[in-house]
Amino acid sequence: MMIDLALLPVYLTTVVALLLIPGPDMLLIASSSLSYGRKVGVYASFGNATSGLILTLLAAMGVSALVAMNPMALELLRVLGGAYLLKMAWDCIRSDSVDAPEIAAQHNLAKLLYRRAVMSNLLNPKALIFFVLFLPQFVSTQLSASSGEQMLALGLLLNVMGLAFNLLLVALVGSLGKPLLNNEKFRAYQNKFMGLVFFALAIWILASQVQS
Repeated sequence: MMIDLALLPVYLTTVVALLLIPGPDMLLIASSSLSYGRKVGVYASFGNATSGLILTLLAAMGVSALVAMNPMALELLRVLGGAYLLKMAWDCIRSDSVDAPEIAAQHNLAKLLYRRAVMSNLLNPKALIFFVLFLPQFVSTQLSASSGEQMLALGLLLNVMGLAFNLLLVALVGSLGKPLLNNEKFRAYQNKFMGLVFFALAIWILASQVQS
């Protein structure tokens, strides 16, 4: 057993509460689904889950803790993350309306949003600190499994629940946004809308105070 069953109800309750709090991941996934449809939202959700798995592995191996204890490393992550998001914002905003993809040809855009979701989360220092501070709280000394193994199991459970929640969000927002995707005026400005979303995420990261 790699998760203490006595702590599991508290852990699950805490994870659900955290998932319901609006954050940058929710904004990116919801706006992707609204602007480009459910397929793109699904890819963005899997991109977020991929970055979560990477952060879980880094936390289990202790790498995240080493980075989190280094103020210069955290500051570098913050600047790189903000700069990356600003570049994505600029790429979207400068796109012409004719660049807005047809609904039936979204595969390349979906893969692009997958990569952007992965990178935006990995370059967010607060996401890294979250895994360092959150998972160890539920590591039990009553189990024979090492702390790294327990953190891996807890992180995998967190990511599975997060992916399920995000896919439900995509289904809901995608359904609400379907009429917009059939609106030519909206489709002409959908890239601009996503550019504003990436700009907001960049400001969120650059303006945040990261403490190790």
